Amino acid sequence: MTVTALIITLIIGAIAGWLAGMIVKGHGQGLLTNIVVGIVGALIASFLFPAMGLGMGMASPILGSIIFATIGAVILLVILRLIQRA
Repeated sequence: MTVTALIITLIIGAIAGWLAGMIVKGHGQGLLTNIVVGIVGALIASFLFPAMGLGMGMASPILGSIIFATIGAVILLVILRLIQRA
């Protein structure tokens, strides 16, 4: 992975984690946590969506990556919230 790809991955992770934190109320984290949540969300989405037959057929791959990572991060935060309640 090049330095540029790493920086783009971190930026997408931060944006996706921040958006997921806004969608799932009560999960205000710092920048580092947002990056981790966004990257893990992207991993979740990369396994989940192809298994459901959904692909990223968008004109902008970065925007598509942010959307998919955000959805995956929301799923992660909802699961974490359910675990915390149990």
